[in-house]
Amino acid sequence: MKIALIGYGKMGQAIEEIARARGHEIVLAIGIENIEDNTVENIRKADVAIEFTGPEIAFNNIIKCIDAGVPVVSGSTGWLERYEEAKNYCLASNGALLYASNFSVGVNIFFALNKKLAELMAPHTGYDVHMKEIHHTTKKDAPSGTAITLAEGILSENPKKTSWVNNESADPGALVIISERTDPAPGTHIITYTSDIDDIEIIHTAHNRKGFATGAVLAAEFLHDKKGIFSMQEVLGI
Repeated sequence: MKIALIGYGKMGQAIEEIARARGHEIVLAIGIENIEDNTVENIRKADVAIEFTGPEIAFNNIIKCIDAGVPVVSGSTGWLERYEEAKNYCLASNGALLYASNFSVGVNIFFALNKKLAELMAPHTGYDVHMKEIHHTTKKDAPSGTAITLAEGILSENPKKTSWVNNESADPGALVIISERTDPAPGTHIITYTSDIDDIEIIHTAHNRKGFATGAVLAAEFLHDKKGIFSMQEVLGI
């Protein structure tokens, strides 16, 4: 499979290593030093594109891949206010898009576990829930996309929580997310249910980028011959 890497930072380089180890060919790698090569014509050389860039350019990159007729896997965060626009454009263009806030197999299992725990805890009004996420200092968005996905999972099952906030809040209807930035920290997410009697806590800690990179390549393998909108749930069958 021929892969275009749109974004060639640490994550892009980790994806390249995994992709080559799985027998794939990198036909295009776009970083800040060769941004002029990020063209529809060059993207067309690939069977699938994997896009990991910044929130200010992610949407345009996704549209460019769709215009090239190349399925695109995107892991960029901080741009989701335009996700529905990208989704509709993809469907109208008969393209293929798979977005995930986190591609790690472990994290996606953690998403499912978080949602199930929220369902189990919802009837127990004596517990309050809050979240903490820890990332490296170059992480541009806070809370992380992973934290937002976890928060949405809780909100979908817990009627006591109506929104999330990225600060301490006295509002009992707000799900508090505390974002900490420290080095080195590939990513830790902690969900805690607290009562006067006890605490229940689930934690996912990433040790390196390999899990994210492997999941992104698995997503590309899944997507390359498909049309439509997909998620990691379909890739992993969970």
